[in-house]
Amino acid sequence: MSFIKVGQDAQGRDINLFYQDWGQGDPVVLIHGWPADHQMWEHQSHTLAHYGKRVIAYDRRGFGKSDKPWNGYDYDTLAADLNALLEGLNLQNVTLVGFSMGGGEVARYMARYGGARVSKVAFVSAVTPYLLKTDDNPDGVDKDAFDDMVKNLRQDRPDFLQTFGKQFYGVGVVSKPVSQATLDWMQMICLQGAPHATEECVRAFSETDFRQDVRSIQVPTLIIHGTSDKTVPIESSGDQLAKLLPSATYIKYDGEPHGLFATEDGKDRLTQDLLDFTGATAPSGDNRYTTRREPLV
Repeated sequence: MSFIKVGQDAQGRDINLFYQDWGQGDPVVLIHGWPADHQMWEHQSHTLAHYGKRVIAYDRRGFGKSDKPWNGYDYDTLAADLNALLEGLNLQNVTLVGFSMGGGEVARYMARYGGARVSKVAFVSAVTPYLLKTDDNPDGVDKDAFDDMVKNLRQDRPDFLQTFGKQFYGVGVVSKPVSQATLDWMQMICLQGAPHATEECVRAFSETDFRQDVRSIQVPTLIIHGTSDKTVPIESSGDQLAKLLPSATYIKYDGEPHGLFATEDGKDRLTQDLLDFTGATAPSGDNRYTTRREPLV
């Protein structure tokens, strides 16, 4: 297994992040959402590597196989972790792809580190630019919703995550965009996260204002969001991000929920859009996905 040191905790112990590194070519760094880990990118990471990209997907501190320190779940620290990964692996010409909470790392990294090493960024179902409803952000989400999340996590984390998973994927009485096996798989992944990290990250992704961060982005940008996202509503996020980044390519997935990376109709569409955005090339004889002569943006 591959780990990279990103810092030390208050007791001077090393903090190491786990990462998966597949393929060869220009690097694509995939940043997972809350409360999952790098495994959520299974479909996209395999295909991007197959189509000529070097794909790095890592576990955020507190989640998956990475170390689980007590502190460091603010976005300045999370962006510093991302910077340590890019520097440690000496990555250049990187495409950063942030899903949900991971969009915050992308925005904060681009602002704090001047976009070093990065040539493109993609925000998928992302929490950017500012999720919390405030006087100057009337389209945000009420704080009570996030308070309830923390309360329910403390009361019965497995039960909360099971219920949350259904909303995450848009599963209802009639709608079954993912299988029960996928729901069970995601439940298993999410329970690997540290309880404290899971709670702290709710506060981080809901209360951090990224509006100034995203204004600093000067590279080609892709925004993807599902119109039926009940976890990170498109009106509070994707629509607002597109206003701040008018030169970005904004693609709305009609009827798709938050977890569109794994839904029946979303996973292949997202994979195709990422292949186009990164300018990937299909292997000889592989016709599953089409590839553009020019990148998407």
